[in-house]
Amino acid sequence: MLSKSGRFAFAILLLILPAVAPAQQIAIGQYPLPDDYGNATGIAAGSDGALWFTEYNGNKIGRITTAGAITVFPVPTAGSSPMSITAGPDGALWFTEATGNQIGRITTAGAITEYPVPTANSGLFGITAGRDGALWFTESAVTQLGRITTAGVITEYPLQPQTGVGAITAGPDGALWFMHGEQIVRMTTPGSFTVYPGLGIVSAIAAGPDGALWLGLDSCRIGRITTAGVTTTYPLPGCTQINGIAAGADGAMWFTEAVGNLGRVTTAGAFTLYPSPGGPGGITAGPDGELWFTEHGARNIEEAFFVTADLAASPASGFYRTDHTFTGSGFAPNETVRVYMSGVGSAVLATATTDASGSFTVPASEPAAPFGPRVYVGVGQSSHKLGAASFTVTPNLVFNPDSGPAGSSVTAAGYGFPPFREVAIYWGAPRTLAGTAISDVNGTVSGSAALTFTVPAGAAVGANTILGIWVCSTWPPTCPSDSGFGYFTVE
Repeated sequence: MLSKSGRFAFAILLLILPAVAPAQQIAIGQYPLPDDYGNATGIAAGSDGALWFTEYNGNKIGRITTAGAITVFPVPTAGSSPMSITAGPDGALWFTEATGNQIGRITTAGAITEYPVPTANSGLFGITAGRDGALWFTESAVTQLGRITTAGVITEYPLQPQTGVGAITAGPDGALWFMHGEQIVRMTTPGSFTVYPGLGIVSAIAAGPDGALWLGLDSCRIGRITTAGVTTTYPLPGCTQINGIAAGADGAMWFTEAVGNLGRVTTAGAFTLYPSPGGPGGITAGPDGELWFTEHGARNIEEAFFVTADLAASPASGFYRTDHTFTGSGFAPNETVRVYMSGVGSAVLATATTDASGSFTVPASEPAAPFGPRVYVGVGQSSHKLGAASFTVTPNLVFNPDSGPAGSSVTAAGYGFPPFREVAIYWGAPRTLAGTAISDVNGTVSGSAALTFTVPAGAAVGANTILGIWVCSTWPPTCPSDSGFGYFTVE
């Protein structure tokens, strides 16, 4: 079942929270999917300590560890469009197939089983685990609620009126809560219904830390409904659509906006917004206490975590194998701090011991990583304090050999390019296309993917600039901002 696995990039955006709650600094990191056509939607924490997500367009189920390593598993039915996903009571993950019209089950080892839903073209949408040991799901196109046992037995419940159903979750009271048209419905697992007047179209619903249900609503509002049916709404100016909502480990609710924001709302209704690099979708709390969410616009999985110490890299930009220095402070005195390549638990770039003030300085070298901003994470091994350092990766070309006469053969490897891009390699003068190559998930063109070409006959003696260009709308190319370069010396 395993199709691809890959490493990742980790981008960062650091913001200081205003003093509206226990104020923390947060960092948002990105992990690109290990293919160029995935489009992640739903996400849930699994029983194996990893996060599991659906790839709607890629027709896959993905798994990402808290260290950021991604594995994807193809869904057997082609074009099934996996949508929502949840952890089941049997230790497996269960998901809806929007166009495949099936409920899927995937074990933590990656084995997938599919169960056809009796009603055709039902428009499967949300799914959640019920207190009765079964999974409950919504059929949005036919306004039905479905129940599937862990043995795969499906029962469907038609709802009236035919106004559609969508997001669903298990409430803190053990009942199921879901959207029916613009109404909110509470249903016990034996089948007793209570209907509450609508607050609007519900795009997302989750149980909160305060014992109430929290809703993402149309017209840019966050809603709250108690288990007794008392409702409150909180307007959120400037957004377009709320895609997901989940309770965070900090006692607040966190939500995603289609416009590219990650949002936080306290149980008292105070908002804080954090710009996210793409269009965030589903969101969940991870087993590591951080928030994880899908970002379908740029095909990434993102992580948001709290920063409790200071970490910086100098210089703040560079290319593969650039030497830089990490400086940290605010950690515990005389503790070991590990600086990770990306997520906590990934490859260690540097290890330092803090002084009596909780500070340190340690050298490191830039690893292979995709173009653009990323983050290094430093964690105190005794205090568990966490710092995040931003670094911008720039692309470059490396040649083997790096010198030789005209007419000789040379192999070009590239580092720090965007993932899954065609990189056109040009000899600088005279401007000559040497060939093209495709970068991998790390933005690297190396090994069997490296490009071998011949040094042009008219090349000038001395150092010659060679460009690797990935985006350019003019011919001949004049887009140095979308390029990396290296030097070859003609003898």
